Amino acid sequence: MPDTSFLHWPFFEDRHRELAAALDNWCEANLPVDHSDVDAACKALVAKLGQDGWLKHSAIDPDQPAVLDVRSLCLIRETLARHDGLADFAFAMQGLGTGAISLFGTTEQLGWLRKTRAGQALSAFALSEPKSGSDVAAMDMTAARDGNHFVLNGEKTWISNGGIADFYCVFARTGEAPGAKGLSCFLVPADADGLNIAERLEVIAPHPLARLEFDNVRVSADALIGEPGQGFKVAMSVLDVFRSTVGAAALGFARRALDETLVRVRERELFGAPMAELQMVQGHVAEMALDVDASALLVYRAAWTKDTGAARVTREAAMAKLHATDKAQDVIDRAVQLHGGDGVRSGHIVESLYREIRALRIYEGASDVQKVVIARQMLAGG
Repeated sequence: MPDTSFLHWPFFEDRHRELAAALDNWCEANLPVDHSDVDAACKALVAKLGQDGWLKHSAIDPDQPAVLDVRSLCLIRETLARHDGLADFAFAMQGLGTGAISLFGTTEQLGWLRKTRAGQALSAFALSEPKSGSDVAAMDMTAARDGNHFVLNGEKTWISNGGIADFYCVFARTGEAPGAKGLSCFLVPADADGLNIAERLEVIAPHPLARLEFDNVRVSADALIGEPGQGFKVAMSVLDVFRSTVGAAALGFARRALDETLVRVRERELFGAPMAELQMVQGHVAEMALDVDASALLVYRAAWTKDTGAARVTREAAMAKLHATDKAQDVIDRAVQLHGGDGVRSGHIVESLYREIRALRIYEGASDVQKVVIARQMLAGG
């Protein structure tokens, strides 16, 4: 049984505890899924998550707009990740891909959320480029004004749901000012003329990823999300909400690794006794448990701070993401070590966790970038 004592911390309300319990029951009945066809699996997961009501937490209700509940987002991602990394991915991309619309969308744009919340449309967040990943201000892609339209040209890469999304929230340079102050965000349907899937990208933990080419893609001025030149603000506001949830997913992976390890060391005998009786093994278990709890405190501190009215949680979210993802890597590495040969056997849960965790230390701001963010926040006075 996974440890659920953290749900009684003061960060949570009864509705959060009920959500976590109900979702865990759903996961037991529906996960993991077959990953042999990743595109089909993601589409099926989105449809099922929408059908059963879980995606209503991923974006605001366009008919009753309210702020996103970050604690719920984190609990859902942690729980899904503990059961199936691809299920976490499917949920997360519905949230990240629509984050700009939830926070800055017009009434018309909010209509897309009825489809994504129901699992009837897949969304994507198109920010990274071949020459500008973490350095968003160095973006090359352009969106030139042409009457009542914008014309988009350039490339995006490492785009999650690339190739299967129904629409993309795309960031491009509109030139109101140099650097970060001259970017804007656009809602671009996947079937727009000139939008091409240039390359599908394979990674160690299979997820649908792609490089996109925009060749004179024309969109109406109504596709602009937020104000012209405010794209950097839009992107950072979205990441301010969803960066903590990356830490939550890492926490889910780490909890699963710890749970699998506890079973292993209790049942496996070494030198005539259970591995759990060896002091060195106990030391590993203690460090794993410490890393899990410390990550949980940082993740849910950040989520609670945002939910209770903080305008920005840049420092808290960066700390949560940095610590949770880096320490999850450590926890899972210890799990692999304590599982011996089984830990590197293809198809074993610990082996799959080892592949799943690595990308989380890169996307939505690499670990090194999070250190820069934290340091700048501290040097600026908080």
